[in-house]
Amino acid sequence: MRLRSILLACTSYAVCSCAAQDDAVKHLQDLQQQYDRLEAQRHALLGPLEDAKLAVMRSDLAHWGLPALAPGDGPVEHPGHILVWDDAHHLPKWTAHIVTPDILQANLARIDTFLPDPQVRGNTALYAAYWNSGYDRGHQVPSADMRWSQQALQATYYYSNIAPQAPDLNRGAWAELEDWVRRYVHYANERVFVVTGPVPGPGMPLLHTAAQDDVSVPPAFFKAIVDLEGPERKGIAFLMKNGLNDHPVISYAVPIDSVERLTGLDLFPALDDTLETRIEALCMPSAWHGPGDPFIGEVAPLKAPLAGGRFNTAQAKYHVGQEATVCGTVVGTRRTQKANALYLNFDRMHPHQEFYATVWDYNGPNFHYDPETFLLNKQVCVTGRITLFDDIPRISVNNEHEITFWEDIVKKR
Repeated sequence: MRLRSILLACTSYAVCSCAAQDDAVKHLQDLQQQYDRLEAQRHALLGPLEDAKLAVMRSDLAHWGLPALAPGDGPVEHPGHILVWDDAHHLPKWTAHIVTPDILQANLARIDTFLPDPQVRGNTALYAAYWNSGYDRGHQVPSADMRWSQQALQATYYYSNIAPQAPDLNRGAWAELEDWVRRYVHYANERVFVVTGPVPGPGMPLLHTAAQDDVSVPPAFFKAIVDLEGPERKGIAFLMKNGLNDHPVISYAVPIDSVERLTGLDLFPALDDTLETRIEALCMPSAWHGPGDPFIGEVAPLKAPLAGGRFNTAQAKYHVGQEATVCGTVVGTRRTQKANALYLNFDRMHPHQEFYATVWDYNGPNFHYDPETFLLNKQVCVTGRITLFDDIPRISVNNEHEITFWEDIVKKR
């Protein structure tokens, strides 16, 4: 009797367990079906959502972000940017686009297939002109700014968006400048309007004089940026020669109106005159660091050449192994117990500094002040042998006589 009861109980439990399992499986299947339907709806909305974003961008760009058109200028509209083509030099006269916070979710891959622009009146089939020229095909509208939209990304690979840039520029300071703009958009979470283009010069050389439609090589390039939506509306521009620019990006910052005088362009004519005058006169890189930006606090190296054969922090790397004097702004100090030393970071905060000075703890008594606090935010020069550690130039300072203050040097000039 007892065995029978046990068997009946087990059977009843098994039936209940199977029923519960069936309910759990059915619940999972129902949820999966709901998820699949929602995912299909989301996927179906991606295309229209991208089109809507591009339409708003195109409208806002046309309303606020285009330079004034000169006689004969014919703007060419593409998804994500607008340009004017200079067929005499086979270059974009300028390009205009908006960098949006959509770049935070951007994940499309580079295309690297350059094509003629079907909308341009003139020849943009320029593969032969660039081939083996020694110059890079430099994007004016960066492809990375448009990696959230396949349409906009593809349009950046038209030759109408390309200009010949020396590899030292395109792969160096210019790429860093493009990163600088995206970093601001990332940390400030603000859209910015950007106008980019070549700076023409007299007698510009050609890439290939034998090419049917050759391309002129500009001596320099500019990029002008305005933020019209943040709590403080502001502008800034950058000017770089078409070659090696070996200083930090902010060293090349200039007011927008200086670029206008140089190029003859009126870059943001749609702005209210008072606002346009104010923001086009600004040149304050420190205002372009959003919350959390790791480069907050950086300053530009002192402008070379410095008096008395001294060097700024960007020049220090060219004098490793030599006795020299290097000058800059102490923007950060840090003391480590492991190394028993104080580090004075010049112009950029750790770990992005391009040069630093080391004061070993055993040299502390050689200072009548505390260098960790006294030197912070001061412009100073340190003298000694430049060495490398982790590919960063540095000078070890033994006493306060090896440190001079820039203001004292300027007074003596």
